Amino acid sequence: MRLPIWIRQHLAAVRALLVLTVITGVIYPLAVWAVAQIPGLHDQAEGSMIKGADGKVVGSRLIGQAFTDKDGNPLKQYVQSRPSNAGTGYDPTSTAASNLGPEDIVDTLPKNPAKKADEITAKTARDSLLTQVCSRSKAVGELEGVSGARPFCTPGGVGAVLSVIGPRDRSGHVTRPTRVVSVNEQCGVVTKPFLATYKGVAVECAKAGEDYSAGEITPIRGSAPAEPRVPADAVTASGSGLDPHISPAYARLQAPRVAQARKIAVAQVLSAIKDNEDGRTLGFIGEGRVNVLQLNVELDKKYPFRG
Repeated sequence: MRLPIWIRQHLAAVRALLVLTVITGVIYPLAVWAVAQIPGLHDQAEGSMIKGADGKVVGSRLIGQAFTDKDGNPLKQYVQSRPSNAGTGYDPTSTAASNLGPEDIVDTLPKNPAKKADEITAKTARDSLLTQVCSRSKAVGELEGVSGARPFCTPGGVGAVLSVIGPRDRSGHVTRPTRVVSVNEQCGVVTKPFLATYKGVAVECAKAGEDYSAGEITPIRGSAPAEPRVPADAVTASGSGLDPHISPAYARLQAPRVAQARKIAVAQVLSAIKDNEDGRTLGFIGEGRVNVLQLNVELDKKYPFRG
């Protein structure tokens, strides 16, 4: 007896469902699992986890992490990672970049500089990308005992940006200013602006709430060297916020501090850096890099910190 067409079609659909379920739900996962057990691939399949000096897992070589105390201060015995904008820092559930571009150079100043943790301030105040870079460079310079000076940054660690106010010429530039304001240096926070005068006009500090956008926004390069002592990756976050690597230059910059904290020779730290340095991918893609977690684990194993 021949079954009706609609029944045959449903039976065919059920058979197809069962076959695809076996292939994609059983055979394929088992095949992937079997491949993951091949020597050389098993570690990556398990998340590329790294064990510390005590044999316990301390993290993954694929995801960066901070080496700071409970107050966020850098632990001097460890090589520091680059900044992160993922959540509160290196949060894999909140991977993100700042999405700020090179034209983001004017801060939104807090209304009450004496109460930076104020709820209103937290909602309205914001450092520009330039000020973030400047403040990070200053902090790294102080930590490593080198100059944190950077082009377009003030000695105080904010963006060196002026609002030049006055009539404009046909090209849109203010050639004869009547007023000049250092827009990222707030009155009450700085005693005096980074620049005393500009084109013969005294430079003022900025007041929160005042709008200086009518002026010509002018970054001031300053006298900082074209190649700062603090490398770019020490002051900028990666696109994911989870980058586990830093440049060899930034790692070597930190070697004297780490050596002093661990009471070992700088050469020993430099040797550990070399051990964990990877070249360009395929020999020509990207730049050389150092895995920070792997490096710190090696330092802990070879030269334990005694406090």
